[in-house]
Amino acid sequence: MTSADTLLRAMMRPRFLVSAWPWRGAVYAATAAVVSGLVWLVLTCLSAPLVLAVAVLMNEGIDTGWYALAATALGLLGVSLLALVGPWLALAVAAVERWRLRLADDGPVVSRRNNGVYTDPAAWRAVAYLLLLAVIAPLWLGVLAVAGLVVVSTPIAVHHQLAAAAPVGGVVGRAALGLLLLQAMPYLTATFSGAHAGLARLLLCAEPDPAAAELVEVARSRTRLADAFDAERHRIERDLHDIAQQRLVSLTMQLSVAKLDLPADSPAKAPVALAHDHAKALMVELRDLIRGISPRTLRELGLRAAIEELAAGSPLEVEVDADPGRFPPGVETVAFAAVSEALANAVKHGAAGEAAVRVRRSGGILTVQVRDDGRGGADPSGGTGLTGLADRTAAAGGRLLISSPVGGPTIVRVELPCTL
Repeated sequence: MTSADTLLRAMMRPRFLVSAWPWRGAVYAATAAVVSGLVWLVLTCLSAPLVLAVAVLMNEGIDTGWYALAATALGLLGVSLLALVGPWLALAVAAVERWRLRLADDGPVVSRRNNGVYTDPAAWRAVAYLLLLAVIAPLWLGVLAVAGLVVVSTPIAVHHQLAAAAPVGGVVGRAALGLLLLQAMPYLTATFSGAHAGLARLLLCAEPDPAAAELVEVARSRTRLADAFDAERHRIERDLHDIAQQRLVSLTMQLSVAKLDLPADSPAKAPVALAHDHAKALMVELRDLIRGISPRTLRELGLRAAIEELAAGSPLEVEVDADPGRFPPGVETVAFAAVSEALANAVKHGAAGEAAVRVRRSGGILTVQVRDDGRGGADPSGGTGLTGLADRTAAAGGRLLISSPVGGPTIVRVELPCTL
């Protein structure tokens, strides 16, 4: 921040009167009068039952019992209105005050709120500011109004004093007072407006948390890295599919033709046949590798179809229960990777025979759960598969949960934010 980032600091500078700060202070004071008036109007309406209750109690009427009952009912109504509407009114006023704060303060305006109005300290600070606004603002605005009235009325007052042949000392004193206040008004307005803005910043604006800002930047950086990784995976898949696989198909066809053209008693017959078999096996492995990198079914038909295709090719007996429809591409990619990793681990390490995959979207969260009947004992720290999956899940804003007691069953659960 510079030395002229607030009204209180700006008024200490020599060129204050020729800058924009006096006008900003005047606008801040004028808008404060409007906000304070509206707050008084609303608070008067809300507290009207309490005022009526007091009036009823002070009335020495006919039947004291009925008057007490009516006063109690009005008092409860007034308290209920203030308790229900007051915090929300305070939050609305706080939002307006943070917007107005830009007139008197060039500093950053930060607001951090928790969930819930009645349990949020920021909401109660806003209530405290609302009460202070209703009490303090009219006082300093009244002082400014009186000073302004003196300045505006000075020419008229001097004219009347001269016409009435008033003493010269009185005329000069009145004129001097008006001129003095005329020069002091910008500084007086800046002082009151700057102090009010400082109080508003103290109660309504949270200072930026460097650790939180760094954490947000780390999360964004991790998301960018995950997006770049997915883009690179898609590029590798396209290169393998469009270049390597096509060349391997051409090689396999050429070996097949060569095997057919060779005589049965040719010494090259057996090596060519063996090379042809290896080429076909390599083509199957390459197709599986491409499917694992970026399944075309996932991109074209969605998560449910991709999981069903994965289950059909798994040596396990897999039951799939997934919600239909499409989800954001990044969510589908992570969800499919979770199912693929969980089924692969169930085959390689769990010695499982059956597995169940369940995919549900509820309340903006996509939940993917894979359960197998293997021997359990899965440990994310023992390999890179689950660790990498946890990193990808965290980069997508989700979380990975694993339950794998020794003896089974193993449950892998991934929860991902899913907003369409």
